[in-house]
Amino acid sequence: MPRGGEDGPHPVDRHVGRRVCEKRIGLGYNQSDLGRALGLTFQQIQKYEKGANRISASKLWDIARFFKVDIGYFFEGLALQPGVGEGDAPAFDHDFPATRYTIEISRLAPALPARKQKLVLEMVREMAGVQGGED
Repeated sequence: MPRGGEDGPHPVDRHVGRRVCEKRIGLGYNQSDLGRALGLTFQQIQKYEKGANRISASKLWDIARFFKVDIGYFFEGLALQPGVGEGDAPAFDHDFPATRYTIEISRLAPALPARKQKLVLEMVREMAGVQGGED
């Protein structure tokens, strides 16, 4: 399995970092807030969130306690596709940076009636240049 380096961060490190970022933004903290709580700089938090630096088990434990989540939260959504294992990396449905906007959209969308959710989805698909899937 790739460990990073020339090929970039390991997919699991990126996934865990992304989950840290999503939770941090969702709770309204900035990188400096989280850094202060953990005794780190915001630059270190940035590296964690990008997956550039791996988060040690003890630091992930501290992050989970600060966010008041189970440590398993950071691994949710991480699954291997069938047949993966002989040197292949885990597969992800998406691998994009979380932003305040994507998190707010995902938080507000369920409050819309199904008809409006479908309209918003169609608009976003059109803006992204993506063909519609099965509805």
